[in-house]
Amino acid sequence: MLAQLRPAIVMIVLFTALNGLAYPLAITGVAQLVFPNRANGGVIERDGKIVGSSLIGQNFTSDRYFHGRPSATSTPDPADSTKTVDAPYNAANSSGSNLGPTSQKLVDRVSSAIEAEFAAGRIDLVAADAATTSGSGLDPHISPQFALAQVPAVAKAGGLNEERVRVLVEEHTEQRFVGLIGEPRVNVLQLNLALDALRPEIISNRRH
Repeated sequence: MLAQLRPAIVMIVLFTALNGLAYPLAITGVAQLVFPNRANGGVIERDGKIVGSSLIGQNFTSDRYFHGRPSATSTPDPADSTKTVDAPYNAANSSGSNLGPTSQKLVDRVSSAIEAEFAAGRIDLVAADAATTSGSGLDPHISPQFALAQVPAVAKAGGLNEERVRVLVEEHTEQRFVGLIGEPRVNVLQLNLALDALRPEIISNRRH
């Protein structure tokens, strides 16, 4: 009996040590060495305070800031826990809309997003990510086309020079990885933080 149990016990202890301890520690060490920012959540700090993550989008609503793409995340309805209500960029409930192309709710939402962009004067031609959600609902990036389309409205709302804001977008446009993988993109949080940094500069110039 013991002769049969011993190999099983040894294997359990061995693989627990390998898969439960050695492997996670090795992967964590490699991640900290090769991708320390991503391994630690892409946390962004300003004035010693955490303001967000470069890996998870936020819901910007002010006209003075660039907006991310629509988000289909939700949260339990406070009035009825069996139902949900919209909660854009809810990191605790990452999800897409899961609506099919024949869904009237999807058609209405996309149409509403397009109308809102036109009404705000942010676009002349709708970029796809201006009206569609990502699979996670937490995409921190938008396309350069969508970012540039928002420049006039953001500059006007913030009292900034439109050309300077346009240059800011271009400076924060990330290109394809090694020129081949992915698409050009703009991190919305980093762009808006740069926008905040631009405002004191503008105020200082006006004083002089």
